[in-house]
Amino acid sequence: MRSLYVPNLKEGLFNLSEDESRHAVKVLRAKVGYSYTLMDGKGGSAEAEIIEITKNSCLLKVGEVSVEDRPLFGLTMILAPTKRTERFEWFLEKATEIGIERIYPVFTSRSEFKVEKFERWNKILISAMKQSKRKWLPELMATKDLEKTVSQVRSDVSPHFFIAHCMDAIEVNEKKHLLNTLSKGQSAVIAVGPEGDFTPEEVTMMLSHNGSEITLGDMRLRTETAALTAVTFFNAAQVKG
Repeated sequence: MRSLYVPNLKEGLFNLSEDESRHAVKVLRAKVGYSYTLMDGKGGSAEAEIIEITKNSCLLKVGEVSVEDRPLFGLTMILAPTKRTERFEWFLEKATEIGIERIYPVFTSRSEFKVEKFERWNKILISAMKQSKRKWLPELMATKDLEKTVSQVRSDVSPHFFIAHCMDAIEVNEKKHLLNTLSKGQSAVIAVGPEGDFTPEEVTMMLSHNGSEITLGDMRLRTETAALTAVTFFNAAQVKG
């Protein structure tokens, strides 16, 4: 069954927003009598039937709302948007499908793209949430510079903090592979740099916030590929024995 996004989901009669009504009619070809799953991005979902369609709205009859508890642990990614924004948007879509809790876009010393597209990026997360039928919408944070973001993350989020970069290790002789550092059932923060990588000074700054240097493997990966690899490794760690 197709899904629609309704932030203020409740049982009874409900008018879809103009944007979601347009999506239902133009993209999903909705008609009176069609049924959909409604999702609020906060764990809530319900089945609903369209009972009326007007030019700018769809009236729905919404059934009982069920709520899925927020996961006890999850992944927070710190990531520099790429110069070609479609690559960053591809990451947002795929990370949502695989499973991610929170995303902090950052501007770094070597960032080639320093424009925030918050509304567009959030719409991509919503679309991917609906497509994958995940009940919780990943939280997209406002874009800030790296140091401010790391300070905020370390004060708001307390789990393990990992720094993925392509240089030789700064603090120890050898960087551990991310899969060998993740723990099942524990939240994590993973930072991935821009196309030109983090600077040594940026890595040192993150190390001062109790970060640990890690590797994602022997191959040199694009920023968005490295970030998605980290998301995949995190979710794989949650099912290992």
